[in-house]
Amino acid sequence: MNREFDIIIYGATGYSGKLIAEYLVKHYSDSTRLALAGRNEAKLNALKAELNVDIPVLIADSADLPAVRAIAKRSQLVVSCTGPFLLYGSNMVQACAELGTDYVDVTGEVYWSGQMIAAHEQTAQQSGARIISCCGFDSVPSDLGVYLLQQQSIEARGKPFKQIKMRVQSLRGGWLGGSHATMNAMMERAATQADIIPFMEDAFALSPGFKGAPQPSGNEPLFDQELDSWAAPFLMHVVNSKIVHRSNWQLGFPYGEAFVYDEMSATGPGEAGKAAIEHSVNTMGGFNWQGEGNPAELQPGDGPDQATREAGYYSINFYGIEDGEVRGEVTIADDCDPGGASTCKLVSESAMCLLRDNVTVGGGFWTPVSAMAEPLYARLLDKQTLQISVQREAKSKG
Repeated sequence: MNREFDIIIYGATGYSGKLIAEYLVKHYSDSTRLALAGRNEAKLNALKAELNVDIPVLIADSADLPAVRAIAKRSQLVVSCTGPFLLYGSNMVQACAELGTDYVDVTGEVYWSGQMIAAHEQTAQQSGARIISCCGFDSVPSDLGVYLLQQQSIEARGKPFKQIKMRVQSLRGGWLGGSHATMNAMMERAATQADIIPFMEDAFALSPGFKGAPQPSGNEPLFDQELDSWAAPFLMHVVNSKIVHRSNWQLGFPYGEAFVYDEMSATGPGEAGKAAIEHSVNTMGGFNWQGEGNPAELQPGDGPDQATREAGYYSINFYGIEDGEVRGEVTIADDCDPGGASTCKLVSESAMCLLRDNVTVGGGFWTPVSAMAEPLYARLLDKQTLQISVQREAKSKG
């Protein structure tokens, strides 16, 4: 496929779009034909001047399907940043699916992703378009962490873990106005569409026709006996668990059909750990959000400034449980804000992986792991995008 551009960044003037454009221009503009796209030509030209780079600017409103098609057909791949995707993202997915254009995005809107799969999967399979959502903090660390731990288990023990627990050990970051707008859009839609709540409660909602073993809800605090730690609900578990189970389903169940997975925030042992649960629940479901202002007052385009992004971090552990003991462990961490800085690095490198790293899957809707697990892992290590540690022998506690 010979097209004018390698990557078009669509929604480039939004908060995530600007960071992705900045990252791709800084690291790949010498070797990659980039373009900025969106609905506001003046803002796009201002971003182009800010980036101090001479790359084309393309105009299309997300509601104008013909204009969106005209953009999609000019590029090998589109990086979409047009959240809330439930409101603004669907036409670009349709266009890419029809035109055989590869696609990645920043969303964690799994209900919308399910709608897109149902509407356009067959079209993407026929055209050859590889469509991969949830390429940021939602859900690359979770998807990849489980994959790496299961690979370690299969190599060391000849079988996968039947249960993996993901526990957030530490996390600090800024809140995004776009994330708040997405939550509002979902709540408004849920008031009129009865299928949204059952979908969000179903860990296998993105694995059509499959119902696996009962899964932990992740909605109530608990004490992890195997980890000697209390755990509190984690805001993003309803997103990440669906992606992890879809990967298992798409890859033919390498984790087993009875695989059990959950995500929570570790708060520590003893009374101190128990007392910390309330704080965790009251800080956005385990996110130690930083920054000025009330998150509810932020608007799309708002997000943490550079100082807050650089002061952010996260560290998450994946524990393979067998016979009441921890038998394997993977840690994934980053030294920057998860929802802004880390997400934009991950989406950018996911795009480059799909574009450059001999990803062999055909057209269709994929997860990061089901499409490109090993190439993406190798790229993230090579570019030092994440800190990833795979322990061959994990302790039974901690």
